[in-house]
Order: sequence, then C-alpha cells, then structure tokens
Amino acid sequence: MLSFKPHGDRYPSVYDKVRHYARVLARGDDLEGLAADPRQGAFQVVPDDLPLVYPDTNATRVGLITLNTLFRGQRVAIVGIGGTGSYILDQVAKTWVDQIILIDGDELEPHNAYRAPGAASRDAVFSHRNKAEYFADEYARMHTGIVARPVALTADNLHLLDGSTFVFLAAADAEARPYIMRHLRERDIPFIDVGMSFREGDSGLTGLAKVSTYLPGDLAALPTAPAVAPEEDDYRSNIQIADLNAMNALLAVIRWKRHLGFYATHEASNVTVFKLYLNEIRNGDLHVAD
Repeated sequence: MLSFKPHGDRYPSVYDKVRHYARVLARGDDLEGLAADPRQGAFQVVPDDLPLVYPDTNATRVGLITLNTLFRGQRVAIVGIGGTGSYILDQVAKTWVDQIILIDGDELEPHNAYRAPGAASRDAVFSHRNKAEYFADEYARMHTGIVARPVALTADNLHLLDGSTFVFLAAADAEARPYIMRHLRERDIPFIDVGMSFREGDSGLTGLAKVSTYLPGDLAALPTAPAVAPEEDDYRSNIQIADLNAMNALLAVIRWKRHLGFYATHEASNVTVFKLYLNEIRNGDLHVAD
C-alpha cells in the first residue's frame, strides 16, 4: 500500500526511480516559508522575524536566504517619493531591510500616478494625500517596516536622516541638497544621489539619467551650491516618463546592493550614467576634493 511503483512494477532506470520519489515527497511539503527542492540540497527556512506581511518564498525557491540576510539591520531613507523615488521604494520594499523611511512634503497628484509603479485609483489621486503617507500605506501590504515623514527635507530638519544606514536622494530640494549631503557625510551615512535630464529633440527624446554614490571615507567632492538656481529648478520643468524613472531607480538600487555585497563587483565605481540616445550605460568616478 505504501509503494509508488509504476504499472508493470519496473522503472526504466534508477534515475527515474529516484526522481519519481523525490517528486512524491516534495508534494507533501506545504509548510509556509519552506522550500524543498531535492535537486538543490537541503531545506531553506525563512526567518520568522522578518518585517514582511507574508513569507518571502521567492528567496527560498532560488536559494538566496544567506544573501538576503545582508539586508537585516538596514534602515533605508528615501528622500522624494516622486517618479524615481517611488520605483526605488518598489524595489527596496521587496528586501529584508528593517525599516524604510519615506520623506516627502508634496501631495499625490494625477501626474505622479503616470510615472510611478502600480495603478493609483482615481480617488487616491484626487484626495490630496501626502505622497509619503500614500506610498507608505500602499507598500504596507507587503512590508511592515515603512515609516512616512510627510514633510520636505530642509536644512532645518536633517535629524530625520539620523540613524539611517543608507539614504537615496531622489528629488531633494535643490537649495537644501548641499546641506543634506554634508550632513550625511559628517555622520558617515552612505548615500546615492539620482538625477535625470531629458529633452525633446528632432528625432525624439534624448538625455541622460545619472546615479552618484557617496560612501564613508571616499574623497569625492560634494557640491557647495544648489545644482540650479531656485527659479530655474530643472527637476520641475524636466521631462519625466515612467520607464526612464524606473531605469534611474534600478541603477541606484543595483548600486546599493553592490555596496552591501549582494551583487559581485568587478570594479567599483561611484558614477553610473545612462545615455538615452546611445542606449549606453557608462561607469566613472566623481571628482576628488582638493
């Protein structure tokens, strides 16, 4: 009664016999968070204290439990939850970081919905909700460690970044950016600054997306003045499209994961530029301070 022999009581080979029984045993594995693949070694169990709403069975399926532990203890702040910042959140929320801090003082508007992941409802985009609070609620369905700070980050409230282990600057106010960067460097908090500049040309859109990484101990020069004059804030007039925002965000998240050791790195660089017209990604280094 306990035998699973095929009709005819013979297997074509020993390999077929072992493979058949492995499948039978695997079908009995119905424990949440447990991956049992007899072809890939021992069981992998997801820790039960993760800041997630439901088990990360993807990590077990592909055997990434050990690498994912690199995210434990991380407190990631995202400054600006617009087009690029919302895509950064979308990726970070799928990791095991302890906490994600969202800082943005603006309201969610219809144009935000068209350059952010997901599909915001009509009620949401016309309810005048703060963006940090809206996205915190959205991603709370997956990640439990999300905190919203519904204010603009300025030179007067930089304490909101204290305690972070990494910061993404995704549309911080141009006037405050030098103060924010200096504050982070003085506290040895690594950070990434993202930016885009796209224009409509004769043959379509052209321009670039840039990711600049600043790590403790490096000698990269920090900007000492706003990127542009306040009345000429290029971020507000610049063309932004969801796929380009997503590209900028993904380059930033991949660089962050390289910093943590999740991805192998042949030669570390602190600048990555995507050139749209050439469809080209180039790496380089920031200028060293004198």
